[in-house]
Amino acid sequence: MRSNRWGLVPMVLAAAGPLLAQTPTPTPTPATRPMTFMDVMEMRGVGGGQLSADGARVVYTVSIPHWKSGKTFTEIFIAEAATGAARQMTFTREKNETAPQWARDGRRFAFLSDREGSQQVYLMSVDGGEARKLTEAKDGVHAFAFSRDGKWLAFSAGKAEERQLSLVDLAAEDLTVAALPKHAAPIRDFAFTEDGQRIFFTSPDGVDKDDLKRKEKKFDVRVADPEQPPVHVWSVDLKDRTEKRWTAGAGFTVTAFQLSRDGRWASYRALPAARRVGDITHEEASLHLLDLGSGQGRQVLERYAGFSAFSPDGQWLVYAAPERFERLRNEKLWVVPTAGGPARNLMAGKDMSVSNASWSEDSHTLYFTEAVGANQHLFALSVADGAMTQLTKETGVLNGGYNADAKAFLVGYSQPRKPLDLYVAKPRTVGSAASWVRVSDANPQVARLALGATETVRWKAKDGVEVEGLLIKPLGYEKGKRYPLIVQLHGGPAAADMNGFQGRYVTYPHIYAAAGYAVLQPNYRGSTNYGEAFARQIGGNFMRLSYGDIMSGVDHLIREGVADPDRLGMMGWSAGGHLSSWTLTQTDRFKAISTGAGAVNWISMYAESDVQSVREFYLGGRPYDAWDNFLKESALKYIKNAKTPTLIHVGEADQRVPKPQSDELYMALKKLGVPVEYLVYPGMPHGLTEPRYQLVKMVSEFNWFEKWIKGKKDWFEWKVLLDTLPADAEAKSEGPSASAASRRK
Repeated sequence: MRSNRWGLVPMVLAAAGPLLAQTPTPTPTPATRPMTFMDVMEMRGVGGGQLSADGARVVYTVSIPHWKSGKTFTEIFIAEAATGAARQMTFTREKNETAPQWARDGRRFAFLSDREGSQQVYLMSVDGGEARKLTEAKDGVHAFAFSRDGKWLAFSAGKAEERQLSLVDLAAEDLTVAALPKHAAPIRDFAFTEDGQRIFFTSPDGVDKDDLKRKEKKFDVRVADPEQPPVHVWSVDLKDRTEKRWTAGAGFTVTAFQLSRDGRWASYRALPAARRVGDITHEEASLHLLDLGSGQGRQVLERYAGFSAFSPDGQWLVYAAPERFERLRNEKLWVVPTAGGPARNLMAGKDMSVSNASWSEDSHTLYFTEAVGANQHLFALSVADGAMTQLTKETGVLNGGYNADAKAFLVGYSQPRKPLDLYVAKPRTVGSAASWVRVSDANPQVARLALGATETVRWKAKDGVEVEGLLIKPLGYEKGKRYPLIVQLHGGPAAADMNGFQGRYVTYPHIYAAAGYAVLQPNYRGSTNYGEAFARQIGGNFMRLSYGDIMSGVDHLIREGVADPDRLGMMGWSAGGHLSSWTLTQTDRFKAISTGAGAVNWISMYAESDVQSVREFYLGGRPYDAWDNFLKESALKYIKNAKTPTLIHVGEADQRVPKPQSDELYMALKKLGVPVEYLVYPGMPHGLTEPRYQLVKMVSEFNWFEKWIKGKKDWFEWKVLLDTLPADAEAKSEGPSASAASRRK
């Protein structure tokens, strides 16, 4: 499993059949066969997990890959929190049932579905039966929410530029739908107050009707960084239908808001409204408190506003922010009294970075998950004195949070041999994994696969700093025997490889383990989970320092007798692609390299990419101010050193690391006579979303290593790929649709 700072891989869950309460430790099952490419493609995912207010049940969605259409469709499940017994509630083939939410009674839930065309809201009983359609919105429903008093369901519907709010009366036998008075501009986000008497919402200060009209007339010329009207906070009273404006001003725009349960406070996050060139990040966002009694507001945080949440009693606002407003500083949890007073840093002196948390029902404790090295654990933090307790110590990756209404945790847990499942845990026993109730049986077919053993390894870099990584051993591993080694580099670089299950197109080490390879996944300098200094140290020295850590890891495995120095390969995507391309120009020790979505020319990359601030940190400023360092860190400067056969991948519509970067690398290697192949994936962004393209990436990459490391005759043929498909004639006949802008040297 790989994580970025707080972006974990999707949860995975089986699609059907009864699910029994189990402990996190899987029952040993005899493995019958090695993992295949289609095993990776057929993994299912779970999302939208939510405990009912009474803590009795969990609702969630399961994504099911559909190979023929190249899409993933979702269904809804519920599970009993006490026993783990689960049932599939919807059965709409090739349709999507999403965003399930519990009604306050815990006996019904609503969800969005496109089963009859446009997306509408449906209501269903936990006892099953046919779902009841609540809405008939012409252009579909965008979002919905229940009031906490259980009387209303509000939804926003219409085209984005026309979106408005309506109400469903849940007490009426016919579930009457009534539109609220039309607001002068489209509705963005919305939320009920605790008492269900008002709805707060955000809306822009106007709509450019001429801009809408020109689009209707097919004048589709795009203005770079267009001027946008500021967005502000409003409310509507559900009794007299009157509106009230809460924020105003041309200098800022509201991006998010939330309401306290006691009805006294709102908080909102704001960005400068001025036109900007390039990325606007949370580094520029401010956090504000709004007294709903007086209408007066105050700024809580000047910059770096991200997560925030009111305590259940309304007395505190917790937020995450660094102690110093600089890139990649640790984010700490701070609390500020809503009634007034200074903020307190609850994590002063702790070398951890926490960007999310959940409150206990008594408002005395904050719960959060945080990675420490290759594992992620659950922690508790006292609001009174900042005392911190590590609640779990499992090998693996745990995420999720506490539900104060349900008085229980809903967590996801994954380990190297077991994909992520959902579990319900009680506060007093959450530290004992044996007490957790598993409410999902994630991809049970994995128990029948032979997987390489995962081991955490450590080594010293040249400057003496300890570096950690994961070693996935080949099937049938014998100590003392040397194996070909594939180095898999994570992206980010502010991310890390962790002790979770790995079965995605970007990183699929068990395919290599089955073929007799060892796989090293180094958490090189710049990775998260190892403290602030470790993550920030590559600022201004990105390529060289990270590369040194990676090569030290390779040398460590050679010294340990694991890796064969004459059979080395490397692969990576995004930042892993940057480093793979850099390695190509620094050494000829590798027999083959596969580089995906990687940059080779930081000077041209700066303006081509959709983000600049991160480049400025890693490369020491803007190119106009740090030209020499931008050039020194660019693999293209050293391209004449390249000798290693290289496979290049890129999404045609990648905005993060645009295609011209791969074009530059391909052209240089081609002109220099280095063996090179180049795969372009039509219409794909920075990550490949089309299943057929994901399969092409894996099969071509694997066979590239088979050719150049093991001496196989061919590196990639369509027949090899087609033979991996399911035994479905119709699916086979379609074949992969990726266009390979590929030329064989």
